[in-house]
Amino acid sequence: MTLIKTYFPELTSSQIQQFEALPALYKDWNSKINVISRKDIDELYLRHILHSLSIAKIIQFKTGSKILDVGTGGGFPGIPLAILFPETSFHLVDSIGKKLKVIDAVSSEIGLQNVKTFHARVEDIEDQYDFIVSRAVTRMPEFVQWVKGKTLSLDRHQLKNGILYLKGGDLAEELNGFPDAKIFNISEVFKEEFFLTKKVVYIEL
Repeated sequence: MTLIKTYFPELTSSQIQQFEALPALYKDWNSKINVISRKDIDELYLRHILHSLSIAKIIQFKTGSKILDVGTGGGFPGIPLAILFPETSFHLVDSIGKKLKVIDAVSSEIGLQNVKTFHARVEDIEDQYDFIVSRAVTRMPEFVQWVKGKTLSLDRHQLKNGILYLKGGDLAEELNGFPDAKIFNISEVFKEEFFLTKKVVYIEL
């Protein structure tokens, strides 16, 4: 939790309590439904929570905005971002229903009011959003096809509505068809070695 407080010193006491509750909740659920790899569960703050929150170093979601988290798995990046932005609506979608059961339980336990889950393929989601977030669920060309047409036409943030994608490694080939993509190196804001190759990719939709 020290990590989170270091990079996000403005957290309210309620947000701190919510973040502090996550490790025990995820460890308990992970023993029943494997939503996080066994080796990662002890590094939850670094590899999942802080990694998810790197998006908040790129953009501050405004009150009333709507965010879609695609292929959310155990709720990342959606749950940490929903804690950080309580006035923003987060819709978390995954094709595996048992993972959403974990998210619903965790959200309820920590009192999150701004999270909804959808058991569906993203192609079947008909709503529209300010931003679509995700964490390396597929290659970018496929992902863009999945989410085309799912962003609102009215831009309310400094960045125009689009995709904020957590990805690692060499992205040159994958982003070859997206000359306007912006790459933000997470290592420029988070100094831990884990983030050396981690990036947030922004693509306007």
